[in-house]
Amino acid sequence: MGHLGALLFLLGGLGALANICEITEVDSTLVERLGQRLLPWMDRLSPEQLNPSIYVGLRLSSLQAGAKEAHYLHSLKLSYQQSLLRPASNKDDNDSEAKPSMGQLALYLLALRANCEFIGGRKGDRLVSQLKRFLEDEKRAIGHNHQGHPRTSYYQYSLGILALCVHQKRVHDSVVGKLLYAVEHKPHLLQDHVSVDTMAMAGMAFSCLELSNLNPKQRNRINLALKRVQEKILKAQTPEGYFGNVYSTPLALQLLMGSLRPSVELGTACLKAKAALQASLQHKTFQNPLIISQLLPVLNQKSYVDLISPDCQAPRALWDPALETPPQAKVPKFIDVLLKVSGISPSYRHSVSVPAGSSLEDILKNAQEHGRFRFRTQASLSGPFLTSVLGRKAGEREFWQVLRDPDTPLQQGIADYRPKDGETIELRLVGW
Repeated sequence: MGHLGALLFLLGGLGALANICEITEVDSTLVERLGQRLLPWMDRLSPEQLNPSIYVGLRLSSLQAGAKEAHYLHSLKLSYQQSLLRPASNKDDNDSEAKPSMGQLALYLLALRANCEFIGGRKGDRLVSQLKRFLEDEKRAIGHNHQGHPRTSYYQYSLGILALCVHQKRVHDSVVGKLLYAVEHKPHLLQDHVSVDTMAMAGMAFSCLELSNLNPKQRNRINLALKRVQEKILKAQTPEGYFGNVYSTPLALQLLMGSLRPSVELGTACLKAKAALQASLQHKTFQNPLIISQLLPVLNQKSYVDLISPDCQAPRALWDPALETPPQAKVPKFIDVLLKVSGISPSYRHSVSVPAGSSLEDILKNAQEHGRFRFRTQASLSGPFLTSVLGRKAGEREFWQVLRDPDTPLQQGIADYRPKDGETIELRLVGW
């Protein structure tokens, strides 16, 4: 911290220390190399691998992928409209599995807005209704006394509110009120890096509501909640400069860069975060396409809140193919694991993309944070073990068994086992 501390002291002494959050003058070559890591993912157009976050990240970045970008959006539209708007079929047991989660639907709405489109028409209205029903269902799961929990997560709940907000679609005050209460009264929302992500997403939902004034009766509470979220995220900064950890820092910075509450503490924290990010970019830390798509807007001084009024005419540099690393060199650094749940109805089957070396517990957390998957664990001397999956608790004479492919019981704990690329993990409810 020696050099950074001296720099901050000098800037403060000159009265030039920024009191706003800015991430500027990052090496453009590093930024372009970061963006290049998304290109192979734009060729993966199967419904399981399409990711609206990739498109949103590109549109809010300083880079563009030319015709590939337009083709990716076209593929998103075809896939999401076909899967989300088709009639439910009782004959196809996997019908519900093929549909994107409500979190992915929210990201799809962000992708449309990133292309300066407002959701509308008969099909668009049906998608909006689905997302609003999801929020109402989650509101009921939380309960009138706020003692319950969302069936998915507060991250997806916040993302849903944000997605509707940037399309100028109002949600009921009671839906916003559940998120406000969680920020005001639930300290567990900020205990680890996942919670930094959640607080940042909640903060961006509140920022959009504040700027759009869609819920004027909640305006004072929203203002106070934003202040509380900013304070909590600043307190979560590590000595290295990250907010929570390196992977939760991009979303945290998206929120802080749009803050209407400037302070010397905010400016100092963002200077530290910028230095940490610069080091991480030099060491090629970022390989996960989701995290890259959240970081690219930060490096262009943008956030999801800017989708209220996106600038689709802003000049963006076309990627230089010469800088692209061959896809074969990237794949081993990032793995796909197929997560299956059996023994309950409906079953579950979903591919999860995580950094190589991630533990099984990390994979389950990733699936929970960005999809409809849910799980609970209980601590033991040998490490955490599963007690509930997809809301189904193991009964008195039941337990959740973890199996490796092919049908091999896992001998290690979920916190210790690190799956390989292409591996299948099955969670099976069994009796004894």
